[in-house]
Amino acid sequence: MAKARRTYVCQNCGVESAKWVGKCPSCQEWNTYREEIVSPEPKNVSLSATGEKATPRLIDDITGTTYKRISTGQGEFDRILGGGMVPGSIILLGGEPGIGKSTLALQVALKIENIKTLYVSGEESGHQIKLRAERLGIKKSNCYILSETSLENILNQANHTSPGLLVIDSIQTLHTDKIESSPGSVSQVRECAAGLLRYAKTSQVPVMLIGHITKEGSIAGPKVLEHIVDAVFQFEGDQNFVYRIIRAIKNRFGATSEIGIFEMQQNGLREVKNPSEILLTQHSENLSGISIASAVDGIRPFLIEVQALTSTAAYGTPQRSATGFDLRRLNMLLAVLEKRAGFKIATRDVFLNIAGGIRVDDPAIDLAVITSILSSAADLAIDAKACFSGEIGLTGEIRPVNRIENRIAEAEKLGFEKIFISSYNKKSIDLEKTKIEIIFVSKTQQVFKHLFG
Repeated sequence: MAKARRTYVCQNCGVESAKWVGKCPSCQEWNTYREEIVSPEPKNVSLSATGEKATPRLIDDITGTTYKRISTGQGEFDRILGGGMVPGSIILLGGEPGIGKSTLALQVALKIENIKTLYVSGEESGHQIKLRAERLGIKKSNCYILSETSLENILNQANHTSPGLLVIDSIQTLHTDKIESSPGSVSQVRECAAGLLRYAKTSQVPVMLIGHITKEGSIAGPKVLEHIVDAVFQFEGDQNFVYRIIRAIKNRFGATSEIGIFEMQQNGLREVKNPSEILLTQHSENLSGISIASAVDGIRPFLIEVQALTSTAAYGTPQRSATGFDLRRLNMLLAVLEKRAGFKIATRDVFLNIAGGIRVDDPAIDLAVITSILSSAADLAIDAKACFSGEIGLTGEIRPVNRIENRIAEAEKLGFEKIFISSYNKKSIDLEKTKIEIIFVSKTQQVFKHLFG
């Protein structure tokens, strides 16, 4: 019988080393190596992911199979999945603690119609899950609950129950008897995920995994899990706000450009089908420092409110603060205003906030950012029926953005009367189809002239 060996494994990327090293040569992270005991298995015939003996076949001899997708009962989740879950797929859902991963997984397990589901929890007891199900207000007797952390016992119960969906909460709590390392280590996570993958492919049962994230914000054992699973979704959001975003990082059966937006309520997560209406604040009077941006996340357009505040610096060094926006890009835009537009704001404090608690990386909101800053600096309100969509270059020009017709259509649908866009987008727009007034600008000075005279 082969002896167990000791090895050091990077907890971030899974690379092994014969001795401890301070800096991982693969992912360049410090102090991530942990000692683990690996028990080698007897050499057997190599099997594929489906459990069958792997033999090469011509691609023309392989018959394609069309699977009917399984609806999760959550329209936003179905959309980012590509229309529902594919039988035999394995899905990884990651996010910060308390963001709503377990709530969403339990809602999916309870809401799926005409399908038996098995919800496995390694963190909660059956009574705790029952209390959470009652809080969600969903009554269903076709969902089985199992509190277990042993992979072998979970697979035995799954074979005995024959569910149509298997939910694991969470993959870091599982352990297998084949490895002596502690639960949550890279070796345990890799082996447990591989075992669940074999079960999913052989039984054609979709498996949903919940994964914890590290202190750096990435899923624990990210490279190991991302290569094994079919889809990776990141649950994002600020716990101080009620809105949550599911972003597709990897999806073998759909697009990675989709996002789903949910609202956290007392009775669970509610789908947000029109995010523009909830991200725009209704003001009774015109206020300075507020502008509306037409943004796109993936392929989904929505309008967001950009709030800015400028004030005289009380100390020698002015402050720069941004919430929901890249601080380095804010500093770049302030430098453009100072150098190209001639506005003296180097001695002023600048605070920027994206309303709704979401984070936006779309460069098309640059135009709304600089207009809100100048509106606050001059204490002049921007027309509440105007919105902006344009990227600012280092020379002060307004660069074109993609999906401009979708942005214009979203602004028109919500009742805006005019939109400022780059003049370089003029060729890609059919002016006869739009009723909203489109103002084409090429320089930042033209925008300020239209707004403030």
